[in-house]
Amino acid sequence: MADARQYFDLPSPFAMKRGGTLRGAHLSYETWGTLSAARDNAVLILTGLSPSAHAARNDIDDTPGWWEDIVGPGKALDTNRWFVICVNSLGSCKGSTGPASSNPETGELYRLDFPELTLEDIGNSAFELARGLGIERLAALVGCSMGGMAALGYLIHHPGAARAHVSVSTAPQARPFAIAIRSLQREAIRLDRNWNEGCYDEQHYPEIGISLARKLGVITYRSAIEWSGRFGRIRLEPEKREEEPFGAEFQIESYLNAHARRFVHAFDPNCYLYLSRASDWFDISEYAEGNVRAALSRIKLQRALVIGVETDILFPLEQQQEIAEGLRAGGASVDFVGLDSPQGHDAFLVDTERFGAAIGAFMASL
Repeated sequence: MADARQYFDLPSPFAMKRGGTLRGAHLSYETWGTLSAARDNAVLILTGLSPSAHAARNDIDDTPGWWEDIVGPGKALDTNRWFVICVNSLGSCKGSTGPASSNPETGELYRLDFPELTLEDIGNSAFELARGLGIERLAALVGCSMGGMAALGYLIHHPGAARAHVSVSTAPQARPFAIAIRSLQREAIRLDRNWNEGCYDEQHYPEIGISLARKLGVITYRSAIEWSGRFGRIRLEPEKREEEPFGAEFQIESYLNAHARRFVHAFDPNCYLYLSRASDWFDISEYAEGNVRAALSRIKLQRALVIGVETDILFPLEQQQEIAEGLRAGGASVDFVGLDSPQGHDAFLVDTERFGAAIGAFMASL
């Protein structure tokens, strides 16, 4: 299957928030629909931690994307009307420059020589992409999970850069529970002896560490309600149980093992560390002397949709309410939608019927 990714060269040098610069860096992105002559129908999507820019199938790549039910003709992000851009985050390993990329100054992989990464850097790089495509003002900026925080960084650094914002299952700052989980994920990677302070290769790869990190993540992406409903206490058939002492015995364990196996070599561990830490560092209140609401009120939008779910333990619904209230205080007309989906944080990826209905209705009203 052909690769639909396109590449945008960032300004060189590209300055990072916490110091340092990138030279010769680029972003990977994909597009759907047609940019209008007035360049006023662009919708930019910022993703969660691990997705690529392939949000949906297109004419070049017919494989289903991570938001297949949301992006496309007649769907919530209707590509008959909107020119949709999905960008792979700076710092990722899905085509954009990150720790797994070659440093043009040394010819070696960046690894831990990559500059300290923030979600504001991700937002600023996406802004450069939009500007590079000749888009002075987005019709809407969509941010999901980690991408929702990066979107807030984008908006507060670039006033007037978007008419509307769709905030999906995100937060204005990392809270202790989310920080604790991500800290354990990073520790699992760092304590794997094959991590070797970032200097690993395919023969000496921190497979155990990234596997444990992924399992921890998957546990928190869904809710206890769903785990009980899907798996209960169902045990594996005897022939499917692991023979080693204390090996997998329950279906939920087998499910986590399968998820981890698919992820281990699909996402670079150093990139995971950088993006995870950037999520912990993000705090919109930095822009208003520690006041979240005041910082959010400095973001100027015409319209906003803030949507989340009651069972999300990583980005609790009350944090979505914080965002809605703050944006409203800044003068935006804000729609707030709190869903009772049992799927937890991952609901925006799997409960697409309800998320799609809310997003579609909002976009149709713009």
